[in-house]
Amino acid sequence: MSTNTAQSLRAVALLSPPYATLTYAVPPWLPPQAWRRGTRVAVPLGNGAVRVGVLLDDEAHAAASVGELPEGVVARPMLWPLEREPLLDTGYLDMVRQLALRQAVSEGQILGNFLPVGLRTTQVRLRFFEDGRARTLKFRDLVPLADKDPSALHRLGQAWMDGRGEVLDKAEDAANAELCAVTADPPWPVRPSAVRQVQLLEYLWDKGSASRRAVLRDLGAASATALEGLLKRGLVAVTRRDDGECACDEAAEGEGPACLYGPPDASFELNANQRTALDDFLAALDGPRAEHRLLYGVTGSGKTAVYLDLARECLARGRSVMLLAPEVALACKLRRDVHERLPGAPLFFFHGYQGPAQRERTFRALAARREPCLVVGTRSALFLPAPDLGVVVLDEEHDTSFKQDEGLAYQAKEVAWFRVGQGAGLLVLGSATPDVKTFHAMHEGRLPMATLPERAGGGTLPDVELVDIKDLASTASVLAARSGAALHETVERGEQAVILLNRRGYAPLMYCLDCGTVARCPHCDIGLTYHKGRERLVCHYCGHSVPYPATCPNCKCMHYLPMGEGTEKLEETLAAHLPAGGKVLRLDRDSTRRPGRMEEILAAFARREAQVLVGTQMLSKGHHFPDVTLAVVADGDLGLNLPDYRAAERTFQLLVQSAGRAGRGEKPGRVFIQTRDPSHYCWNFVRTADYEGFYAHEIAIRQRRRYPPFVRLALVRISYPMDFTGGAEELARFANAVRTQGRERGVQVLGPAPSPLPLLRGRKRFQCLLKADDWPSIRSLFGAAGATPGIGHLRISLDLDPVNML
Repeated sequence: MSTNTAQSLRAVALLSPPYATLTYAVPPWLPPQAWRRGTRVAVPLGNGAVRVGVLLDDEAHAAASVGELPEGVVARPMLWPLEREPLLDTGYLDMVRQLALRQAVSEGQILGNFLPVGLRTTQVRLRFFEDGRARTLKFRDLVPLADKDPSALHRLGQAWMDGRGEVLDKAEDAANAELCAVTADPPWPVRPSAVRQVQLLEYLWDKGSASRRAVLRDLGAASATALEGLLKRGLVAVTRRDDGECACDEAAEGEGPACLYGPPDASFELNANQRTALDDFLAALDGPRAEHRLLYGVTGSGKTAVYLDLARECLARGRSVMLLAPEVALACKLRRDVHERLPGAPLFFFHGYQGPAQRERTFRALAARREPCLVVGTRSALFLPAPDLGVVVLDEEHDTSFKQDEGLAYQAKEVAWFRVGQGAGLLVLGSATPDVKTFHAMHEGRLPMATLPERAGGGTLPDVELVDIKDLASTASVLAARSGAALHETVERGEQAVILLNRRGYAPLMYCLDCGTVARCPHCDIGLTYHKGRERLVCHYCGHSVPYPATCPNCKCMHYLPMGEGTEKLEETLAAHLPAGGKVLRLDRDSTRRPGRMEEILAAFARREAQVLVGTQMLSKGHHFPDVTLAVVADGDLGLNLPDYRAAERTFQLLVQSAGRAGRGEKPGRVFIQTRDPSHYCWNFVRTADYEGFYAHEIAIRQRRRYPPFVRLALVRISYPMDFTGGAEELARFANAVRTQGRERGVQVLGPAPSPLPLLRGRKRFQCLLKADDWPSIRSLFGAAGATPGIGHLRISLDLDPVNML
């Protein structure tokens, strides 16, 4: 083919680096109708390589999107479509395009981040049936055929169009299908000299589970012997389960999901406030345009019941629903609630901890589905192609988990609003402590609100008491005497308690008594946390770990003093001092690494097998335990003084949500919040759960200091390898460009300055705050500054409306 017309060219977004949108020619061996917008295609890239891309246009729009190639330039032909019907519809691709424009990235980068991994690989095969025989080809085999034997491709193309060809999914061998997981929490009964077994156990502990093939690939073939030894001893188990679902997925109807979090509510009748909210939502859903609502209700007011009745009505109208939670544990609970109230509903469950095969199956099923359905999941479920989406609910909308800030940054609330806008649907944001920007939008008249001012069933909010711990000795238990006495009284009465300590591990710092230094991560310059069960010092940012006891890298001595207290130590301390028969469970990232362990812990606590549940912020919201009458926040100041304009807001939300775990049954609840600064203004509002009072105080501060919602705020993150000697020079070059562009565009530039965590994962980190009156000014500044010559070693990213300032 010597020339290309616009009609024979197509724009293809690559789903792997460089994530570029490239122009390819429609090949002569397949007709134009085989190449439809939204279809995944195999395309050549480089010398013999084959990549997967998505067609961004069709024959009718190719001229406008691609145009004509320069004189003398010839486009390479695409190789083959990966499906007969487009995987992605026009609405989905419109969402991808708008998100790419907003985040200043390519459409391929959006698709490459959100399509399941199995949909981004060319490790699939083509099978053709000719003359009564089957012929199988790998996609890389098509490249030489296109160059040397185009007539062979014409024959294959005819077979494809006649229905005698098919795409075979990636064959899954036994090594990939077998998942290995640790069967017991540390410490493990393994000799320290069994280095490979220790290494393998640590690897699986960090991963949660991994295929046998992944183990051999990452740890080497020599790890096979260690794996077999651990399998024989029962310390590692192998299963073919790939779906990664929570334990409630396998429970029998009527006795499984319900038992995980206690019995279901006796009555499903909505009260007057709930009915008023539901009627308003249904009127909005039936309206001619997209609408959004804030469901503002105190903890325990029955917001979930409103969501579920709304879902039922939406499905009855022939439209799909998404119910999204910020964490997997809450998504599992939401799924259980759907099973109870909407039995038989067409339900799809999706979250990032599921296995890749399960995520791919769910995505394909929804892409092919035409009937309405209900999707329950976490943030990533927003990118599922649910048909005719009518309602999206973001429960606990204030939670920072709805904003992704690592890798490709995006805000789930913005994506959800775009999705419901495509079909005149309804977005519901629910919370007892809404995001300040969300509540400001309500006050400005841009976001209608429904209110649930009382607890469902007539319960009352718990009493909150501040406990001053500024004189608490550093070597003493993290619980003050007042809190400890209340805990003993609660357990002796046969009631339950939850204790929040947002600091995992045994001790957050290890202090060398000989030279006075703290054990730090060499890649992050962050203090290593001591995990007693694992007998290791661990970096919670990059995962670097060393065995303990360990020598001090500064003086080579081994006299360490554990300083501070984490959830692991608190669990140990309480277990030794509770009244006879008292038992403690722990819920944090470490205790829930084994598949299904999170559900086991919550189920055991719901069955009253333990009186005390210690945990991080994982237990601060959503969970309903009627027998919990005491909640203790061990360190209320943690996070209050972080270098973040949202510090007070996050602390208020965390503590009010934590307090809401107490007194949800018939018995009244009590909450103790320990603090070293009882005079801080935040506590006045926390004690009475006065969100509106806190909002009025906080919004005045933000207006005075020019922070969102009164300004558009973006964070530019810059980093370079710690051993790169030219980093400072390139950073200065970029800084000059940012400041120059800021003056030209009226954007206030603060920085670049070292990040609060200046070294992470072997890279020196800097950041720059941008303040402007609109987003286009910020995006254009970033694009212009990013094109500065001589900054090729810098890794630069833009985070619009950041929630993580570290």
